[in-house]
Amino acid sequence: MFVYQHKVHYYETDRMGVTHHSNYIRFMEEARVAYLDSIGASYARIEAEGVISPVIEVSGRYLHTTTFDDLLEIEVFVKSMTTFKLKIGYIIRCGGKEVFEGWSLHCFLDKAGKPIPIDERYPQFRAQLA
Repeated sequence: MFVYQHKVHYYETDRMGVTHHSNYIRFMEEARVAYLDSIGASYARIEAEGVISPVIEVSGRYLHTTTFDDLLEIEVFVKSMTTFKLKIGYIIRCGGKEVFEGWSLHCFLDKAGKPIPIDERYPQFRAQLA
């Protein structure tokens, strides 16, 4: 399990003073990038090795609102992984209370856009995610 922290900025709120729903997708991405960095599998390194990993699906459920200056703790974890796809889960908490849960699904492609069997071509990456 990996936990990333994000403090809600004023510009991330709407007219009602609530964190705008679209920002949670950004928070997921920030946390995912930090998680991959922490295990030595940064996007920069993966892309330098010829692998791209686009988001192909995303889902989220809003449980409670957050506001300016709230400190969010974003738990990031691997939900599942197959030869061609990676599903990452996220639980966002504020003050110990769960405010959002979601996941993102990613595939692995070479630079020409063809699917890569990550287990065969990059077993070290798979091992880092386990």
